[in-house]
Formats: sequence, C-alpha cells, structure tokens
Amino acid sequence: MSQMIPQNLIEIMIHNAQEVQNDLGKDHSPVVKLHSKYGRAIWLLSELDPVNNIAFGLCDLGQGKPELSYVSLTDLASIKHARLKVPMVEADPGFDGKYPMSIYLKAAKAAGRVVEDDAVLLKV
Repeated sequence: MSQMIPQNLIEIMIHNAQEVQNDLGKDHSPVVKLHSKYGRAIWLLSELDPVNNIAFGLCDLGQGKPELSYVSLTDLASIKHARLKVPMVEADPGFDGKYPMSIYLKAAKAAGRVVEDDAVLLKV
C-alpha cells in the first residue's frame, strides 16, 4: 500500500470505497490531502481500492481545471524530483476534510483550484 498515507487513513478510505461499492455510497469528506512539494498539484482523496491502489477524489493538477477523478497511488509515489531524486508527492498531516467532497468540488470549480478556506467553502 502507499507509504505516503498513514495506515489509519488508508483504512477509512477503503471503508468509504466499500460503502460506494455496496450502494451505500454517500458524499464522503476527503480523508487525505496529497500535494506536490515542488508544484501546484493537489489531490483531496476520499476512497481507495486496495487491490489496485487506485484512489478517488478531487484532483487538481494546477492547470485551472480541478475535477473528480481516479489516481494511482503507486504512480504518485513513484514521482521523483528529476535532480534531487526525492519524492515529489507527500501527504499534508494537518489537513482536515470538514465538508463533503461536493462542497470542495463546487468551490474548486468556481476558483479554478482546490480551496480550503472555510469562509469560501461555507458560501458554496
């Protein structure tokens, strides 16, 4: 599994994915925020398929078009800085997904980027 994401959060993401697969799906809050240390990419993730290591959530590659999508955690973990050879993507340990994913999506679409400001998110 991914070393970027703590095990307790992985378990929550797997549980969320199982709810969706069993038609108990709901508008989950993001569980983890991943970001590029040397770029503007951000992923707010709420679900995880542990078999394929594929996560679902709000993906913002820093190009002004955030969207709900799937991303391979294996691929993200393999991205290294070209010169420094250090991992490019890391988890934000201070992130707290307080709102349903739909709120983050609406705010991101309006702003053209992921938004975490409570004042903005509460207006959506």
